[in-house]
Amino acid sequence: MADGTTRSEDQLGQKWDQCLYDTLVKTGAGLGLGVVFSVFLFKRKSWPVAFGTGIGLGMGYANCQNVFKDPFSLRGKIVKIASESQQ
Repeated sequence: MADGTTRSEDQLGQKWDQCLYDTLVKTGAGLGLGVVFSVFLFKRKSWPVAFGTGIGLGMGYANCQNVFKDPFSLRGKIVKIASESQQ
């Protein structure tokens, strides 16, 4: 917008994009680690793949909850005011 503010719809869209991307990355990483552990340590069992994928989904879901619970995405600054004796 012209005055530098963003609409709430745009902020919500950014949160959804961040949430979906984060969940996708964490699920993919969990899947990849599950495959590596399955091949090298557990003699091609399928449970490490499912476990790693579930861990990734759970971490993504928890991060999404934190993103949507944060009502204020603005960070404040501390402004110190000099007293009259210092001026």
